[in-house]
Amino acid sequence: MSVGLLAVVDDILSAAMRASAKTAGVVIDDAAVTPQYVQGLTPARELPVVWKIALGSIINKYVIIIPIALLLTAFAPWVLPYLLIIGGGFLCFEGAEKVLEWFGVSHGEHDADEPRDEKKLVLGAVRTDLILSTEIMLIALSSLDPDFSIWMTLGALLVIGLAMTVVVYGAVALLVKIDDIGLRFMKSESRGVRRFGARVVASMPAVFRVISVIGTVAMLWVGGHLVLQNLAETLWSGPYDVVHLVTHAIEAAGPVVVWIVETAMSAVFGLILGLLIVGVVTGISRLTRRGAAAH
Repeated sequence: MSVGLLAVVDDILSAAMRASAKTAGVVIDDAAVTPQYVQGLTPARELPVVWKIALGSIINKYVIIIPIALLLTAFAPWVLPYLLIIGGGFLCFEGAEKVLEWFGVSHGEHDADEPRDEKKLVLGAVRTDLILSTEIMLIALSSLDPDFSIWMTLGALLVIGLAMTVVVYGAVALLVKIDDIGLRFMKSESRGVRRFGARVVASMPAVFRVISVIGTVAMLWVGGHLVLQNLAETLWSGPYDVVHLVTHAIEAAGPVVVWIVETAMSAVFGLILGLLIVGVVTGISRLTRRGAAAH
């Protein structure tokens, strides 16, 4: 019995590792997006907030995504592409808002100089994680052996969900505490270590600016890719056909160039779609406020 159980566990772990490898791109996006949510917090609150977001991510995966994905896969697989289109559209919307903020256009009501509301911050991060985690888990699900039983599939998804959460939020925790590590190095008796610590601390604002840009581009890329791919499978293949036509024309340049071009086109599509959604949301918000003021 114990040998059989070990064989099952080994099969689950092996399948989880193979499926996890195919989610690497989205995992990197998730790790790049999350640090911007803890910017502006006091150092003492950074790790507690990261922990809350990580806990929310586990709840997303274990309580929402995995049960719904298994049920829909079994009874209504046609619904999944539409859910991914909605999720991708939301990522495009968030990414476009951040791009507009770079140019001084803000649609929020908060003051940048005011302390950040931790509850809203965590809620926003967990909401974004829900979409990214959905893609991670669906990619993993599609990579598993179709001959797996429901319990083997469930076991593999649980392992993948836990592993991806540890990887992403472990990396995020390290990123947000690097400056504290640098400060400790600055207290060293070694002059070389002190210099290194000072350089680490001095570089962190630039590092976080770069991370913020990468996170925004990642949202647009993943969101645009989700909408393009799933729109092609359901309602309209036109935009995806254009991307496929361009990438097919440059295949001779090699897979790296093809990936870069495809990613750039997905991000541009995501930005355009996001700006359209921002325009619609802003228009509806203004009409709502006018209607409320009239009453």
